[in-house]
Amino acid sequence: MEQGVIDVGSLAGGIDLQATVESGQSYLWNREDGEMYQRDGATGGGAWYWTTVQRDGSPAVIRVRQRDGVLEWESTVDAEAELRRLLRLDDDLAAIRATAPDDDVVQSAYETFWGMRLVQDPPFGALISFICSAQMRVARIHSMQQALRDAFGETIEFGGRTYNAYPTPSALAETTEERLRDLGLGYRAPYVQRTAEMVATGEAHPEEAVGLSYEDARESLTRFVGVGDKVADCVLLFSLDYLEAVPLDTWIRTTIEEYYPECERGNYADTSRAIRAALGGEYAGYTQTYLFHYLRTGSNEE
Repeated sequence: MEQGVIDVGSLAGGIDLQATVESGQSYLWNREDGEMYQRDGATGGGAWYWTTVQRDGSPAVIRVRQRDGVLEWESTVDAEAELRRLLRLDDDLAAIRATAPDDDVVQSAYETFWGMRLVQDPPFGALISFICSAQMRVARIHSMQQALRDAFGETIEFGGRTYNAYPTPSALAETTEERLRDLGLGYRAPYVQRTAEMVATGEAHPEEAVGLSYEDARESLTRFVGVGDKVADCVLLFSLDYLEAVPLDTWIRTTIEEYYPECERGNYADTSRAIRAALGGEYAGYTQTYLFHYLRTGSNEE
């Protein structure tokens, strides 16, 4: 077992681990106590969280918790660099916040969940989880991903417990639509199976978007079955390092209607350009995520 600690005080802006992984931006983390998404407005807790990554073709478990001014981690591999990437620990939160508009709702969101960071999830897991996100509450999206882990993920023994890795593209490509429907994916089942097949066969990979201009990158991701502009923006923001992306979901459209009506342009592309500019441009996705979590938890929507 590999272990380590990261001094929270060394991180620019600190971190709120619970807000980061329970804010609806990632469905690939889990709480050891099974209480993921069980609290409204969750912030500042000290629970153990875990996820899995692929390392040299094999799955690895990473466990982390926040307590006594440190992030304490354990893993089957030396995971500090991986953890820094997954939780974007090198982002300067104060500098990012300085690019946000000085609106009451924005500043309230930052104050309420200060320390929340964006995640940088593995691209395939992010792609599949956001395909599953359509018209679903965050807790249900998360449970779908756990069901996929349990049914198709490789098992890993670690610290006296058994974990299931997130499924590989091949594992999901080889299953059937009926099996995925049995797991509760509903109409999303064929989208998941076909998208996994595209990745497994090399027909397309989400990483191919990296390096393209923002709007070209979004267009690249819409090649995958079940991926429209909003899902593509989620993958860009929470996996592929496009921090300007602003997924136009229900909560952000409500924000536009109430606070930025001038940004509504009647179509996704033009509205997206306008709200990205209004929320600060380069780091608009960070501000969007704070607003999403703030508005969602305030409505008790889980």
